[in-house]
Amino acid sequence: MKIRFAVTPPAAALAGDAFADYLAHCEHLGFDTLWLSDIPLGPGGDPLVSLACAAGCTRRLKLGANLVPLGRNPWWLAKQLAQLDQLSGGRLLLSFVPGLGSPPERAALGYTRGDRGRAIETVMDLCRRWWAGEAVTAEFEGARFDGVTLDLRPRQAPLEVWLGGKGPLALARVARAGDGWLTAAVTPAEAAAGRRSIEQQAVACGRAVDPEHFGISIPVSRDTPPPAALAALKARRDDGDLSQVVATGREALRALVRAHLDGGLSKFVLRPLNALERRADWRTDLEWMADSVLDLQR
Repeated sequence: MKIRFAVTPPAAALAGDAFADYLAHCEHLGFDTLWLSDIPLGPGGDPLVSLACAAGCTRRLKLGANLVPLGRNPWWLAKQLAQLDQLSGGRLLLSFVPGLGSPPERAALGYTRGDRGRAIETVMDLCRRWWAGEAVTAEFEGARFDGVTLDLRPRQAPLEVWLGGKGPLALARVARAGDGWLTAAVTPAEAAAGRRSIEQQAVACGRAVDPEHFGISIPVSRDTPPPAALAALKARRDDGDLSQVVATGREALRALVRAHLDGGLSKFVLRPLNALERRADWRTDLEWMADSVLDLQR
């Protein structure tokens, strides 16, 4: 089984000239992937713009994003993703997610009501059809496509789309339509149970999810995490228990990774909990994460 580690840059590393330095250091240290998260009403920019920049600054590093497709025209999205995969030499990795779901975000994206998960499936299906060279006739959220084709194809065939989530509907969606599962804010036991559920449901759908396509985003901290970051994570769990969700310190991180490996997960996105701090010491954080886990990467 291939074990791979991705890193999420903090705000300090995304600003100005620091981003190119961050990318170079990621490649030098040996991380597999740069991973960005799409937070429509958050302080960061569009991950696709940052990944386009990263494609020109790197040669080996894979380029991934949790992308909120809602609010984006699906034809333009399919075109942008195909072009980005071409420009990066086939290094693009994708996970489609519904967003945080707050009322302001839903309103901004045009989804005050309705099933966001079902909309994601529709966008994913349209993108795949265009990437396969089909002439697509369809209607979606006010847009109409009459035999529309896309002459630009991704370099990867197929360009895979993973899905996130942890609830029953999200797991069923991965089993039915996803190429992989990238979850978050779950314990090793919950992640292992989710993987088993996806695999069982996929069989019932007459398909299979690659056993190496199960991953998780792990919040990490070298020392005491910022209280605000912990509060946000606690709000995502009914029990508020982060003891098997957050990794504080090297040994805790290694133990948590090994627990997830035992549960069948093998792809890890390391997300520093000081990510929103403009003065975060990203270089020290990056070197600490590399020293903590990259010997496990294979």
